[in-house]
Amino acid sequence: MAPALTLQSLPLFPLGTVLFPGGLLPLRVFEVRYLDMINRCHRAGAPFGVVSLTQGQEVRQPGAGREAFATVGTLATISDFEQPRPGLMTLRAVGGQRFRIRNSDQLKHGLWVADVEQIPHDRPVTIPEDLQPTAAALSNLIHKLREKGGAGQELPIRDPLQLDDSGWVANRWCELLPLPVQLKQRLMELDNPLVRLELVGDVLARTGIAG
Repeated sequence: MAPALTLQSLPLFPLGTVLFPGGLLPLRVFEVRYLDMINRCHRAGAPFGVVSLTQGQEVRQPGAGREAFATVGTLATISDFEQPRPGLMTLRAVGGQRFRIRNSDQLKHGLWVADVEQIPHDRPVTIPEDLQPTAAALSNLIHKLREKGGAGQELPIRDPLQLDDSGWVANRWCELLPLPVQLKQRLMELDNPLVRLELVGDVLARTGIAG
């Protein structure tokens, strides 16, 4: 087995959400600790790591407790970047490979960095017959969102669609469904994309979205 790929001193962006591989993440950046980091990543075409907060807030408050976050996150690569005024950046990032934190450290100005080990991509798994309703329901939802959004709004799902792949369909549902962050994190961490889709299918069946 080939050794896992590692990244040293990966800058981290702890957020109150979960980024899935292939997902889209819009961000407004104004904290000093992130402005330089995002600028450096943008100029170098380098990723940063998105991790889900388990303690603390996205924006640091005076007297707030120490931040804590999940040990599994997702690499994010900037796809669109604007700086409408000094001290503010707006961007869109795309979720890439997952990673596991080996060790982390907080720098003096508050930025977290970590040495991480990348987790292999989901293997392609064709959606079995009993879970086809999950893909059909997602296809219908995408069609409705595109009709409703029009040219002025962008769908939070990027092409190409992969409606025959278990991991892709599961990830998109995890992003769209109003699930607790802790549950989304557990689903993202699952190694088996088919199990992830089965659990999503259970949620869809209970809510009547697909069955």
